[in-house]
Amino acid sequence: MAGAELIGKEEIKEVMDVLGTGVFARYGFDKERGNFWKVRDFERAFAKYEGVEYALGVTSGSAALKVALIALDIGPGDEVICPAFTFMATYEAVLEVGAIPVMADIDETLNLDPDDIPNKITPRTKAVIPVHMCGAPARIDKIVKVAKKHKLLVLEDTAQALGASFKGKRLGTFGNMGSFSFDHYKTITTGEGGMLITSDADLYHRAEWYHDHGHDHLSTVSRALDGRTILGFNYRMNELQGALGLAQLKKLDKVLAAQRKNKAIVKDFLKVVPGIGFRSAPDPEGDSATFLAFNLPEEKLTRVFQAALKEEGLDTTLYKDNFWHYVPNWEHFLAKSTANSKKQPFSDPRNKKTTYSRKQIPHAEDLLGRTLFMGISVKMPTAKMKAICKAIENAAKKL
Repeated sequence: MAGAELIGKEEIKEVMDVLGTGVFARYGFDKERGNFWKVRDFERAFAKYEGVEYALGVTSGSAALKVALIALDIGPGDEVICPAFTFMATYEAVLEVGAIPVMADIDETLNLDPDDIPNKITPRTKAVIPVHMCGAPARIDKIVKVAKKHKLLVLEDTAQALGASFKGKRLGTFGNMGSFSFDHYKTITTGEGGMLITSDADLYHRAEWYHDHGHDHLSTVSRALDGRTILGFNYRMNELQGALGLAQLKKLDKVLAAQRKNKAIVKDFLKVVPGIGFRSAPDPEGDSATFLAFNLPEEKLTRVFQAALKEEGLDTTLYKDNFWHYVPNWEHFLAKSTANSKKQPFSDPRNKKTTYSRKQIPHAEDLLGRTLFMGISVKMPTAKMKAICKAIENAAKKL
């Protein structure tokens, strides 16, 4: 599980700095905190790593999406195009701001198909959210080109692809804003927590104000006495999360190097499987190598191979069956069961024509039905690698 595998004395030291002051809050308590500003320092280091002007720490990757959508001025009456293959937070965030997510197909990268974007545009379409799933880049150059042609905003959901890039440029930096997650399963972790990035000063300030009840954070007065331009809510990252993030960020390149090395080894093992294919990579060098995705020509064969691997003790994921990452399997979403009894925003008359049929996403139905995903760890000792190799060789004999 990436950064969680490497938690050690560095994280302990950063956290102890905070515990020693007793100040866990992101803002205020200037005298008591002993000049420790962990979230601020994490934001600055993260912005530098990504090559952008601004980074804002928030409570989760889901919160990062919502705060970014607010900053982009997306709300009721708007539509946002999202891929069929993503974690449900992408769709939930759109609903949270009162807009409607519109499902689009994926391509061989297993990410949003830029060629399907024009098919989903209506007069109400305001933005598109490309999601870089399982550590690998979408065809983000073409997605941005299509978005600009149709005057759409771009919010990159980079929750699963921290450290990945496309042609030397970090993912999350191609659109108007980018969002990241630091939960326990992500490339680096703060337990929970997230980050949004941008180089647009106006978008950054709208996000910063909104995530802290509208506070302007003026440097000349205390937080309690500053101005407020807009209403907001509380999505502030706390100092303990910032401390963990600082330590974890310093280990990110080590995490990526280990994952890439291990993925290459496992990928080589799979070459003994007849008919094996691999996920299309628009930029192989930019893959963060969090997962290895491989496929067979037919769904039936894929399911046979998955069962054979499981018998050998090797677990894989078939996302066509997954309840968290594939829209057609979200029973509560398809039932439009939002938490409010009025089922807003689905019940808005403007939204009644929005549908989520498998027939709308033929590529996803095919590709996700015959593709298996294997998680790649940072620590994969020789014994584990040998066991994986043996499991693949034995399972291949059953095809």
